[in-house]
Amino acid sequence: MSSDIDSTSEQGREQAPTVRPGPGVPSHTAGDTDTGAGTSNGNATEKLVIFDTTLRDGEQAPGISLDPAEKMEIAEQLARLGVDYIEAGFPVSSQGDFDSVQAIARSVQGPVICGLSRTHVSDVDRCFDALRDAGRARIHVFISTSPEHMEYMLKMTPKQVFDEAHAAVARACEHVDDVEFSPQDATRTSVDFLLEILADAVAQGATTLNIPDTVGYGIPWDFAKLISHIRKEVPGDYIISTHCHNDLGLATSNTLAGVQAGARQVEVCVNGIGERAGNASLEEVVMAVAIRQDQFPGVYTGIHTEELARTSRLVSRLTGYPVQYNKAVVGRNAFAHEAGIHQHGVLSDRRTYEIIDAATVGLQGSQIVLGKHSGRHAFTASLEKMGIHAHGDVLDQAFRRFKDLADRKVEITEADLEAIVAEEIGMGVVEGYVLESLEVSGGTEEAARAKVALSRVGSRVNATAEGNGMIDAACKAIGLATSTDAELAGFNVSSVTGGIDALGDVVIQLISDGIKVSGKGVSTDVVEASARAYLAAVNRLIRAKERNRESLTRAGDTGP
Repeated sequence: MSSDIDSTSEQGREQAPTVRPGPGVPSHTAGDTDTGAGTSNGNATEKLVIFDTTLRDGEQAPGISLDPAEKMEIAEQLARLGVDYIEAGFPVSSQGDFDSVQAIARSVQGPVICGLSRTHVSDVDRCFDALRDAGRARIHVFISTSPEHMEYMLKMTPKQVFDEAHAAVARACEHVDDVEFSPQDATRTSVDFLLEILADAVAQGATTLNIPDTVGYGIPWDFAKLISHIRKEVPGDYIISTHCHNDLGLATSNTLAGVQAGARQVEVCVNGIGERAGNASLEEVVMAVAIRQDQFPGVYTGIHTEELARTSRLVSRLTGYPVQYNKAVVGRNAFAHEAGIHQHGVLSDRRTYEIIDAATVGLQGSQIVLGKHSGRHAFTASLEKMGIHAHGDVLDQAFRRFKDLADRKVEITEADLEAIVAEEIGMGVVEGYVLESLEVSGGTEEAARAKVALSRVGSRVNATAEGNGMIDAACKAIGLATSTDAELAGFNVSSVTGGIDALGDVVIQLISDGIKVSGKGVSTDVVEASARAYLAAVNRLIRAKERNRESLTRAGDTGP
């Protein structure tokens, strides 16, 4: 049997009463009753169990290979996020996976720790060996049930598959009282055979039945019918789970359709990573349930949504899989607006074009991106954030010049705006600091130190500082040299090109006296790129404050 599988699910017996027990919906709901930030509802009565399989199915994505320390870091963040289950790995697949599952089971507190197992009895025992030290553990047993998988992959008859599943679930129930069973490729399985093998799994003691759309074959309304049919036809006390893949771009849609049909566990991955086109995205499913309570009345999750963006960034960094710019909920454009009508609406009230408050998912908030589609309201608001206040004919002329430039340039920077408007208003361009030199040192045996030399309008200033790492030391030295006291609001590093000599692209955001600015730096040395980004942000902060002072002076001269 192939060890390369695609389904998982879970749920435990530590459960709170649900509103409508019946076939396919157990008289319990797994996990505690912590509703988490941004996901609760005053009338919420049924918990949707979040089974995270980032460390198992997510890691099966091509090119991802997490070491035990990286798996542990992600597992600890998943616990902070508030997932109910962590599928920590597939213990029989390798010694490394066994060690990772065992380490997570021994140290991660909060979620139930789950391990995946094929139906070989020896595999089930091996899985339990990895989980035995967990405070709460689940064994997740799977076997393929579709004609394609049974004939071409397993080389087994339906009777042989049934017998293997029967024995494996029974064996798992000897080890733990929380057992999940998955008929892999369920959406291409004969319904009669599917019902037969699921009913037997419940009879042997399985507490969760996972219905995997292993190859992304499902269509939402059809998948919902399947879930409803299973609930109706398979008796017993169990929870139905979904595990949907994204081959047709429908993983989240199928998952939500399953929830509407009565599934009370969803198997998801952070950022939607996983085999082939990936799995249902954790952040998308969680926020859909939270935002559309009219469609999921009484259903809630225990996710602390303010941790979603941080979790997304961590998984992206450790797996090397970037988050697409337009990714729902956590993508960098998820709360960005360029169209003038949209910008006008968001500046008036973010709810006009944003159904999620960015702070709810741990992001900074609406971003106004200036480009050729931007309107006057966004243009004026951007100037005011820079401390530039223009009115009447001056504003009209500056806006016309901005639109002309936007037709020729994709991204309009603050420096572009300053140059355009300064000329129209008759204000001088505020000179910034220039990085002349940077020296850094550090290591495991000594504190990191940085020395910078900056120049501004012919003068030169030097500063030295220590920090928690060379980047921190360099930024502190620049802060000392420029007498800048600002709060770091954001720090992002990405690769511009590939290879060992790749350019590092750093974006830093600073806040001081209510003014928020950003700076960008690029270099093959990430420390230098960070220093340049920090200095660029400092220069913008200096310009904004100087503009504010000039505006106040002019206002004082003209009287009330």
